[in-house]
Amino acid sequence: MKLIVLGATGGTGLQIVERALERGHSVTAFARSPDRLRKFGGRIKVVLGNLLHTAEMEQAIAGHDAILSGFGPRFPIAKGDANLLERFAATLTGAMAHAGVNRVVVESTAFLFKDAIVPPANLVGRLFFPGVVNDAAAMEGIFEKSRLAWTLVRPPRLTDGKRKQKYRVREGHLPNFGFVISRADVADFMVGAAEAGSYIRRVVGVCN
Repeated sequence: MKLIVLGATGGTGLQIVERALERGHSVTAFARSPDRLRKFGGRIKVVLGNLLHTAEMEQAIAGHDAILSGFGPRFPIAKGDANLLERFAATLTGAMAHAGVNRVVVESTAFLFKDAIVPPANLVGRLFFPGVVNDAAAMEGIFEKSRLAWTLVRPPRLTDGKRKQKYRVREGHLPNFGFVISRADVADFMVGAAEAGSYIRRVVGVCN
């Protein structure tokens, strides 16, 4: 498949690029800076641009089979990034409509699982990260209102652990005792979902 990775220089994004290459896909990384992508050498195509600029996004994603996004704000979140995910979703959905690309797999957050009790993901999110919760909810709302073939992936706390491929997946819910998952395993799930065309227009909880 021809895959394009957004947020490719972030923790999850780098893992998505690596896993997609291991699976034999053609990979494009769309990012502002190529510095953290140099380790991939000539194995990927790097397109420099702004993920909040519709024309640049449209040009970058055109011709790809699927989009995988690990894009998200850096912590601590600057005031100017208060609605970063919402703006990103508006830009991406508009660009996809014009570019004729329909499939997208997006990393979101388990903070949005209101029915999670162990752990109490939504309560923790609203108490300690209310801005993230509101922005992620707005982002998801934009995808859900679109006609795109989206998958929204909601992991709990992310770690830099190795890929185990023994994670748990539950549609519409966070698996019980879903406290953590490695970025490598999130990437594995996202690439697999793109390959299989699975979980179309579904919200998915993943955890170790």
